[in-house]
Amino acid sequence: MSQTLKPITAAAKLGIYLPAAPEEFQSTSHTREELDDLRSDPPAWLVELRRNGPFPRDVVAQKLGVSRSGLARSGLTEALDAEEIGRLIADPPAWLIRERETHRRTLEEKAGPTQRG
Repeated sequence: MSQTLKPITAAAKLGIYLPAAPEEFQSTSHTREELDDLRSDPPAWLVELRRNGPFPRDVVAQKLGVSRSGLARSGLTEALDAEEIGRLIADPPAWLIRERETHRRTLEEKAGPTQRG
């Protein structure tokens, strides 16, 4: 018997925003095999969600180059689609510039000191 995943877990593993998925996907548990099938041969709805969103917060954060907590500090709590993300990247507001810098510094600190010489 295969392990089943709740829809929210399956959506996270596919990198999609669950409320934007078809109702059938949202209301059904999924096996790991089903997820593998969706990854290897994605249906049109999955291709569209991955391309244009709306995207879950972790994907939005990654695309904007900030942390999830940076999104929260900015007050950005809703899923964004590719067009909305594109507008933010093209004309970054002050919060995005600040949060990118914070995120960059945090990643550098986690990486530790670099070797010189």
